[in-house]
Amino acid sequence: MKKLQIVYHDAGGGHRNAAVALRRVVEFQNRPWQVELVQLQQILDPLDVLRRFTGLRIQECYNALLRNGWTLGSEYLLRVLQATIRVYHRATVKLLTAHWRSNSADLLISVVPHFNRALCESWRAVNGTKPFATILTDLADFPPHFWIEKQSQHFVCGTEHAVQQAYALGHDARHVFRVSGMILRPEFYAPVDSSAGQLRREISLEPALPTGLVLFGGHGSSAMWKIAERIEASAVPVQLILICGKNEGLAAKLRSRKWRMPVHVVGFTSEVHRIMRAADFFIGKPGPGSISEALACNLPVIIECNAWTLPQERFNAEWVRQKSVGVVLKNFRGVAHAVQEILKDGALARYRANIQTLNNRATFEIPEILSGLLETGEIEAGAAGREKTASVRAPAVA
Repeated sequence: MKKLQIVYHDAGGGHRNAAVALRRVVEFQNRPWQVELVQLQQILDPLDVLRRFTGLRIQECYNALLRNGWTLGSEYLLRVLQATIRVYHRATVKLLTAHWRSNSADLLISVVPHFNRALCESWRAVNGTKPFATILTDLADFPPHFWIEKQSQHFVCGTEHAVQQAYALGHDARHVFRVSGMILRPEFYAPVDSSAGQLRREISLEPALPTGLVLFGGHGSSAMWKIAERIEASAVPVQLILICGKNEGLAAKLRSRKWRMPVHVVGFTSEVHRIMRAADFFIGKPGPGSISEALACNLPVIIECNAWTLPQERFNAEWVRQKSVGVVLKNFRGVAHAVQEILKDGALARYRANIQTLNNRATFEIPEILSGLLETGEIEAGAAGREKTASVRAPAVA
């Protein structure tokens, strides 16, 4: 049985989600593979300077920034982080090399940015020509040294823009694979056995009232409070589902308020795929995972893009505009007007029609690519494109 290792971390929720999604689809397809998830932070804890001085891991500080909306100037902080990673590159490679020596596998997959140079270098030092692949969990790279490095490796890209970025760094078609979007948990492709109205009844909402879903990743955001307040003050006939993730304080605060509109507050849940089916549209940050999940559930998106937006997520806003699958705001002060725009006559149907053209099947395309890499160590990227994967069917998920 072939063994795959998937490297992820918990800075934000998208990287773990991608790793878990890949493992789940491999299980559903009954691939003869053993899939092991590798938490990068745990391996590199001895090098975590921030933890040494504050007791907090880097990923914990990052999540706190997201939770509180402290993201202004994040591009500067990103470059400081990357400079620190370069300083500790040799030590990082040493730790990773020791890990691979005691944990062998046939294929290494990264779903994290920043560390792919060290991951590839350490993997090759131990495993020679065994393949290493980076699956971008962003719609585009944010060069330099974010996702795509110049060293020879394989890349799985969810947009043509990301493919061209890889080509620009000298990679060829044998090493760059274009899939149809971001990898999502297979549950997002499962058939739904209830109507939106029935799902709303289950959570004590009005079955016929237009419904928005507000989600800011796995750690929530204080911005959700203001968004709900602005929509309520506008008197737009709408109700909201507010998913706060692991931000228990925010969930408690939202539940304690007496709202004039119907509101359902959710904490951390593994049922996002089902709850989204109760909504008509999505409101949140322009994260690639949240946007892709919403679109998989046929929800047009309302997002913002400004100086507070994480630099690696700014392309996502442009992509939403290009595909005409939602509304991009300068800030959420205009959220109530955006809701009115989406709900006006014919607009919702037009957005949904545009969403239908995307047909993101990356979750089922990627295992085909990995299968080729396991068989030969290298495959022609074109051979694992949509022509080959179109027949790969989504499993029924309970």
